Amino acid sequence: MAVYKAIVEYDGTRYRGWQNQKDTGNTIQGKLMAVLTRLAGQQVEVHGSGRTDAGVHARGQVISFSLEQGYEPEEILHYMNHYLPDDIGVISVERASGRFHARLNARAKTYVYRIWNSRLPNVFERRWMYILEEPLDVEAMQQAADQFLGTHDFAAFCSVKKKKKSTVRTIYEFSVERLGGEVRIRITGDGFLYHMVRILVGTLVEVGLKVRDSGGIPELLDQGLRADSGMTVPAKGLILWEVYYR
Repeated sequence: MAVYKAIVEYDGTRYRGWQNQKDTGNTIQGKLMAVLTRLAGQQVEVHGSGRTDAGVHARGQVISFSLEQGYEPEEILHYMNHYLPDDIGVISVERASGRFHARLNARAKTYVYRIWNSRLPNVFERRWMYILEEPLDVEAMQQAADQFLGTHDFAAFCSVKKKKKSTVRTIYEFSVERLGGEVRIRITGDGFLYHMVRILVGTLVEVGLKVRDSGGIPELLDQGLRADSGMTVPAKGLILWEVYYR
């Protein structure tokens, strides 16, 4: 068996998320598995670096899969891009070590969240950005973001009520910048809980709208109550940007 690593990008607008589901083929993982199964002539399992929710996009999702025959990476690349829908694209394919697993070997991920923060329309990118006309205080948002850096218990920033696993995560980078009418938020961490990035961004948005004081961030982390943290911003502004491996 030959193991392969591939980088995939997709527009998640019309999909029901990454995870393959029995009642629908309309998932990213499902589409990738269908094409690779067609290539190999037998069932091929595809492992992603992580699950993205319905409506979330990816620029650098990493997948791993095994094929019995030793296909050349270029052959796989061209075959997949020929048969995949136009809103899913494979950027690269390479041979990987026999023990490589896209999820288990991932060490960190970067997500980008895009907000169109202007009273003027953004016709061509509106499907991939959260539209928010009220002006945001980017400096206050960055002050809040800085308080999340390091290792903390992020129980207050997870949508799952019964948390069986640890909710401690480490944030390495959390930046907020204005690019004309866009406010772009970039966050890198060793892993993320369900809806964690969207709730963190929602909390920053409330700080930027001056309906929340950034001074209350340490208490949010200490108390660990989801009801006290910010809103869950829409999925369409979120992009899985890059996955890091040793």
